[in-house]
Amino acid sequence: MGVSQQPLLESLEFLNKLLKQSKARRKWSSQRASSIRRGHIKNGKSRRILMKRRALLDRSRRPVSPARNQIERKVRTLKKLIPNCESMPNCESMGLDRLFRETADYIIALQMRVKVMQIMVNVFSGSDE
Repeated sequence: MGVSQQPLLESLEFLNKLLKQSKARRKWSSQRASSIRRGHIKNGKSRRILMKRRALLDRSRRPVSPARNQIERKVRTLKKLIPNCESMPNCESMGLDRLFRETADYIIALQMRVKVMQIMVNVFSGSDE
């Protein structure tokens, strides 16, 4: 046919050159990324930027906010105060609704104990109040 293979060879060489550059870029960027992860950065400005990014990532990885952490701590304390709550098999899965009901029941039981003890004191002391 008379078709020259010169343009085809040039385009293949050009594509090969692009492929090598692409591999070199990927290799350089992966090396750069690994050096950033390890903290090996020479430029002070880049280091500051990296530290800011790490701080932002650390903040975003925190599972709970400080306010939520305080609430969870108070709920754990309340569970410790309620008798037999920690020995219940489903204490960890107990919702706040049930925990508050158990707390209210316990408060009523304590109030009844106090009233009974006051009546006993009045009976044994001979007071007519």
